[in-house]
Order: sequence, then C-alpha cells, then structure tokens
Amino acid sequence: MNKDELNQEIADLHKEIGSNVQDIRISNGLTQLKLAEEIGHSSTTIISQAEIGSKKHFNIEQLYKISKILGCNIKDFFPDR
Repeated sequence: MNKDELNQEIADLHKEIGSNVQDIRISNGLTQLKLAEEIGHSSTTIISQAEIGSKKHFNIEQLYKISKILGCNIKDFFPDR
C-alpha cells in the first residue's frame, strides 16, 4: 500500500468513526452541543467536524468519554475490519 492509499484509508476510517458516533448520539437523543459540553468543550465544533470527518477528528480520550456518556462500548464506533 502506498502513502496516498494509506492516507485515504485513514480518512475513510475517521469518517466512519464520526458517522457511527453521530448515529449513536442521535439514537440517544443528545444534541451535538450537549455531547460537546459533556466531554468538556463549550462549542459544537469538535463534534460537528469530527462527525463528518472534516478537519478535526476524535482522539482516543474523546471516544472513551463519548462511549461512557452514550452508554456504549468504544468498539461500537469502529468498523469491523
């Protein structure tokens, strides 16, 4: 796998994780703002951009906190590969 292919695969992974977070967040009835506040942010920027895989991405600490807030396993955010 070359560098460009790897970078694309990583970008796709970020998008899939963000989409999974969004789906679980919505099914739990939480707004982006409420989730952002719960993980220690004052605006929705990190949540909105990471959910669409644009510019910002969730780090492992954020994903762990989000999983606890949403009552799911952190593995639920990752695709089966």
